[in-house]
Amino acid sequence: MSKQDYYETLGVERGADAEALKRAYRKLAMQWHPDRNPNDPEAEKKFKELSEAYDVLKDDQKRAAYDRFGHAAFENGGRPGAGPGGFSFDFGSGFANIFDEMFGEFMGGRGQAQGRGADLRYNMEIALEEAFAGKQAKIRVPSSITCEECGGSGGEKGAKPQSCRTCQGHGKVRSQSGFFTIERTCPSCGGAGRVIEKACRSCGGAGRVQRERTLQVNIPAGVEDGTRIRLAGEGEAGLRGAPQGDLYIFLAIQPHRLFQRRDAANLHCRCPIPMVKAAVGGTIEVPTIDGTRTKVQVPPGTQTGAQFRLKGKGMTVLRSPQRGDMYVEVMVETPMNLNKKQKELLAEFEAAGSAEKTSPESAGFFAKVKELWTDLKS
Repeated sequence: MSKQDYYETLGVERGADAEALKRAYRKLAMQWHPDRNPNDPEAEKKFKELSEAYDVLKDDQKRAAYDRFGHAAFENGGRPGAGPGGFSFDFGSGFANIFDEMFGEFMGGRGQAQGRGADLRYNMEIALEEAFAGKQAKIRVPSSITCEECGGSGGEKGAKPQSCRTCQGHGKVRSQSGFFTIERTCPSCGGAGRVIEKACRSCGGAGRVQRERTLQVNIPAGVEDGTRIRLAGEGEAGLRGAPQGDLYIFLAIQPHRLFQRRDAANLHCRCPIPMVKAAVGGTIEVPTIDGTRTKVQVPPGTQTGAQFRLKGKGMTVLRSPQRGDMYVEVMVETPMNLNKKQKELLAEFEAAGSAEKTSPESAGFFAKVKELWTDLKS
């Protein structure tokens, strides 16, 4: 029985580029993977055909030979020089490489440094004023550091690491089950590819010990809630001299007693003002985030909810000399706990004026209510 054309197997045109081939193979390989189709010989056969086709077509030389000679290029078991042009094909190793290439990101990848130290997270709370001005902070981080006794090698002085005999220094071992290849971290060396004959007494051969470190952290002005700061190489020390991980600092900004941050740069402040000042107008002083005070002119007849914009009095803009704005929202406070004299004065005020002029909104509202009642009665 003749083999199916490799292009037909992958469902692509003969002129398909490398990216199209990769997409087609990925989609079909996920569909026919034996793990998704247990106890299905047909799926296993289909998966093998897909892998064989992709291994040939993704390689420019193999593809050129296939385009010219077809399957004859890889006959006689794929031995060197077997087909026209002496082209060879090794399915076992080819499939392993395909698997690494296509699905390596799901299995941890091959490019990651073996034994690299773990990344650490540190949660820090700062005040809004500190987010505005920035600060230098000292933090204490429990972590693992490079062993001073052995310098991170993991061995006693003079002891040199030897290549692991189990994995031959690769850090990984492979096992074959039919056509399926499984790769895992070497159990003897833990993926380092090396073993220590005489382990350091201080660190037990790990090349690192547990310590608490004090670090200086620069918090830039203008940071927001949830900002993440990365300190490269300040995470845990790697195993036996492997690279250190990173430290990530996550910032949380504490709620402020007076100011609310509405976006990255603008601040909002609610300010109560006496009824008389709102009625006749005047000046009020309000605090700002930089610790100073500024004056706001309140026009006569100001109502609750009126906002005044103070340009350039808001938060610092991250990595910029500019500042946002501050918005002052006034709330007119109704007088409370009046004495007899104050009540008499307010009664005189109400009797002396016209409600339509002094309180047009309330007068208009109750006029509409009166009209509604009249309409209902009629």
